[in-house]
Amino acid sequence: MPPSISFRAHPVFLWPPDSARLLNLYKGGVSQSPPRKNGARGLQQLQVAKHIMTDKQVDDLNIASQDVLVTPNALKEKLPLSENALQTVISGRETIRNILDRKDHRLFVVIGPCSIHDTDAAMEYAAKLKKLADEVSDTIYLVLRVYFEKPRTTVGWKGLINDPYMNDSFKVEDGLHIARKLLLDVAELGLPAATEALDPTTPQYLQDLIAWNAIGARTTESQTHREMSSGLSSPVGFKNGTDGSLDVAVNAMLSVKHPHRFLGIDPEGRVALTTTKGNQYGHVVLRGGGGKPNYDSVSVALAEQALEKAGVSTNIMVDCSHANSNKDPGLQPLVMENIANQILEGNESILGLMVESHLKFGNQKIPPNLDDMEYGVSITDGCIAWDTTEEAIRSMADKLREVLPKRQK
Repeated sequence: MPPSISFRAHPVFLWPPDSARLLNLYKGGVSQSPPRKNGARGLQQLQVAKHIMTDKQVDDLNIASQDVLVTPNALKEKLPLSENALQTVISGRETIRNILDRKDHRLFVVIGPCSIHDTDAAMEYAAKLKKLADEVSDTIYLVLRVYFEKPRTTVGWKGLINDPYMNDSFKVEDGLHIARKLLLDVAELGLPAATEALDPTTPQYLQDLIAWNAIGARTTESQTHREMSSGLSSPVGFKNGTDGSLDVAVNAMLSVKHPHRFLGIDPEGRVALTTTKGNQYGHVVLRGGGGKPNYDSVSVALAEQALEKAGVSTNIMVDCSHANSNKDPGLQPLVMENIANQILEGNESILGLMVESHLKFGNQKIPPNLDDMEYGVSITDGCIAWDTTEEAIRSMADKLREVLPKRQK
């Protein structure tokens, strides 16, 4: 029997004991006399009273501080969705859903920097991508990769939202403002945006500007991210595990189709029980793993069999980076070429690609002096340069222009 405080009529059992509450009950006349020293209940009451008197802290022992942030509604009121941006988001989501439903014959390609750290460079890249998107729009639907949150294997820079100034100042509220402003500017160009949904709190701030979401290899197995994905308003791609296993992605796709209930925040930033409807547009993303690629035709065929056996969508997206390029960004165009050749040879399951691309090739570490940072170069995973990007996208479009409309509906 847990410790109790006796009201005149009924006992109230509290476990684990909350010292402040117990003390208030005791001082408020819950009991007209000190705990009895005889009997089991009296001993328990005496132990609770002793616990109260020690006045030791048991909560938040490892929490240094908590700062209240702007609410999602307040941020959206400050940076509202324009009519042009709204149409970009609606059109982007509808197009990707139509591709996944085989109503649109095009491939969709999520392409852009591994992560966003410089909004000027991001907008320069976006302007170039928009021009290329218009050029190949009959064959390839280009979606800008706009990643603000980075999962880390151990520690490191966690992205623009978490640390926008890259100096460990962790100005998260500034990061949210900067991220939303960039997404608005991208949408104003008429370019749809994709991101990785990592922190389960941030969707309320940004998801009205997102056309497609990824769930990364480290979080596909997470129940929290599966629940969150079931309520996202856009299609979601689940990556296979870092060990190459497809099971975690299959299980995620089975889960995300169903309604879920979980604790989240509402538009006013209040903790709320969130009930979702389920997301019917989940699909797998093959990214390799365990030191091996899985974009080759044999791996793709095995993935098709596993997806069909599980009764989930057989739509496949291939991530040209990570283990599929042996973490060498320069190999990504070769992966793109291989996928184009598979489609030419009759593949019907591959509907999308992911490519890490920036203004310049490679990557760099964050220098102690940020003035020494090279413009247009990734600070996370290495990327292919813009000229290589144009060449690879145009080559794929030229190869697939005639064959994609003939794929089985």
